Amino acid sequence: MPTQALLNHLAKDIKHLARELGFSACGISGIDLGEHPAYLEKWLAAGLHGDMQWMENNLDKRRDPSLLEAGTQAIISVRLDYLPPETQAVKILGSADKAYVSRYALGRDYHKLIRKRLSKLAEQINQKIAATPELKAAFPEFTSRAFTDSAPVLERGIAQQAGLGWIGKNCMLITPKAGSWFFLGELYVSLPLPADQPFIKDHCGACTACHVACPTQAFVADGVLDARRCISYLTIELKGSIPEALRPLMGNRIYGCDDCQLVCPWTRFSPTTKETDFHPRHQLDSSDLIDLFNWDEATFLKNTQGSPIRRTGYISWLRNLAVALGNAPASNTIIEALTAKQDYPDPIVQEHVAWALARHKEIN
Repeated sequence: MPTQALLNHLAKDIKHLARELGFSACGISGIDLGEHPAYLEKWLAAGLHGDMQWMENNLDKRRDPSLLEAGTQAIISVRLDYLPPETQAVKILGSADKAYVSRYALGRDYHKLIRKRLSKLAEQINQKIAATPELKAAFPEFTSRAFTDSAPVLERGIAQQAGLGWIGKNCMLITPKAGSWFFLGELYVSLPLPADQPFIKDHCGACTACHVACPTQAFVADGVLDARRCISYLTIELKGSIPEALRPLMGNRIYGCDDCQLVCPWTRFSPTTKETDFHPRHQLDSSDLIDLFNWDEATFLKNTQGSPIRRTGYISWLRNLAVALGNAPASNTIIEALTAKQDYPDPIVQEHVAWALARHKEIN
């Protein structure tokens, strides 16, 4: 059997193996990322990335995957659904005394889980090559490297090139059969695997539900997000003071924001995850703001162990909760909780607690 035919067969096997490992979908792209690098550079030049200066680094490696991992000839892109069952997202958003945590962060951190499975997939690919003399002779030194939401990798662009979906007006990768409630991962490989057809058609049509629903009006154009106004950026990436004008618009969202996905018509097709690791932990899907605000740092570190929330840090956690408490209906309990932390030994916490207390004073 010619080598190309063997590579075609191997590509089919890889997709089957990915499914067996629990991935929801798998596609393959080449290393030409089309228009996506140019889009990123234009977005960065406009300053829409805010304080995320790290996004300006290693642009050459973002443009050319073979510079990030030498020898890369193809990229295996995978999808893993994360939406837990019974999320009550809309109900929690409508309960001002409850804390809203982005649905992806309710369970365990996805990074290690996806990288571990991608590494297992790489092992299985290597075994397939070793068991096929012609492939082994043609590709004696198979190398690979796994990524998920890490390193200078254009994940959504790669997934679109691999046929997994289109990038919607909300900047999310959307697939007709699963919406956008999923993680992405990549395996860079030193094999010239046949690429799938890129997902070209945009199925957003005339819909602008995501733009209308955005609490802070962070979308400046179709598929263009001003991160400086995005609640996910404000609550996770930004480490300083949240602009005062945006604080009232954040409501009770203390870690991330899902509004642009909640209103997307395509997410009605989203399946719930089969991964119990992504199910809510420590009742983070229905906790009271005050209860979370009263966590001391030791409790925060204990309860966020193995969670993506850990990366935001305790100071930002208190900052975000102070803003949410400032937006909640006034009560003696809330005033007491805020007052107890008005002298917390950090200027960021002090500033946002003072804002929350002043806000309740103004309202009343």
